[in-house]
Amino acid sequence: MSSNTGSKIKFSLFGESHGVAIGGVIDGLPAGFEIDLEYIEKEMARRKPGQDPYSTKRSEDDQVEILSGYFNGKTTGTPLAFIIRNKDNRSKDYSSLKNLARPGHADYTGLIRYDGYNDYRGGGHFSGRITAPLVFYGAIAKQYVFENYGIRIFSKIDRIGEVEDAKMDYLDMDPDKFLQVIRDKKIPVLNQDAGEAMKKEIEAARLDQDSVGGIIECVGLNVPPGLGNPFFDSLESSIARLIFSVPATKGLEFGTGFDLTRMRGSKANDVMYYDDNMRMKTRTNNNGGILGGITNGMPVVFRVGIKPTPSISREQETIDMDKKENAKLEITGRHDPCIVPRALPVIESCLAISLMELLVV
Repeated sequence: MSSNTGSKIKFSLFGESHGVAIGGVIDGLPAGFEIDLEYIEKEMARRKPGQDPYSTKRSEDDQVEILSGYFNGKTTGTPLAFIIRNKDNRSKDYSSLKNLARPGHADYTGLIRYDGYNDYRGGGHFSGRITAPLVFYGAIAKQYVFENYGIRIFSKIDRIGEVEDAKMDYLDMDPDKFLQVIRDKKIPVLNQDAGEAMKKEIEAARLDQDSVGGIIECVGLNVPPGLGNPFFDSLESSIARLIFSVPATKGLEFGTGFDLTRMRGSKANDVMYYDDNMRMKTRTNNNGGILGGITNGMPVVFRVGIKPTPSISREQETIDMDKKENAKLEITGRHDPCIVPRALPVIESCLAISLMELLVV
């Protein structure tokens, strides 16, 4: 099993959903970087559970304890190790599920891969709970790319179920105004009516003992041109590696994505020009700010498809992995009727980490 990623900065994470703690080690951070702990706390709060009717009732404070690599408010340059203690796990909720594979979860594949030694409680190491360390690392990365390069990273909900938000023109946007519109919203969208409709969509799924998925749109502004490489180390490859490490991710598209297949080349091509300051710009951004695996200076834009939460309360057909027979399953416990709102800071972290890896010296 490999829970490591990165080249210049190596990141490893550990833990299980119902273990003592989860955490990680970040090896390669530059020495002397001042970590804004208040900002870290705000980012962690965006992801943590138990805050609203649209998330699981599991309540974790997600306080990060830094164990090493941090002294007098700054990084030391040695590995930064940290833990986040689990305090509100109810493992008894999963005792009846030991042998019943939950549809949509990794119970069966985990059992096969690890010969039955995997921790099945709450999904164990496969749980979305393990994204908390990713958000911590991502918050540091966001600070680094903003303070050193002015890169700003945002995300919003593009769709939940069949309800879509208004489209954003990232070629002509005021990031501060954008933040004012979505800041502090439990459902971060541009169109308030769409946000209310999304809340109803989530509530309807919950009352129906079901769940709903959606799409997150993420953007990086002020990303300098020339970052990335062709083929295996393209920026898309780097982002995709992290995005598909996030549980519940099932789709990823850059720029206009699959809609490019409906266009002719004359429409799909992003026509280039120099502005009054002799900076190269494009009339459109169908390619999402990346060409040949390398940034062109336009906003980096991508969308991520998040599947409906697999844990639902209604009865489902499944298998008993011990008895090797078909069975019925009703899942109890505390689960998100929609994971999308809590996933936004996780997706932003994937972009920030990818960019920091390319920019750090």
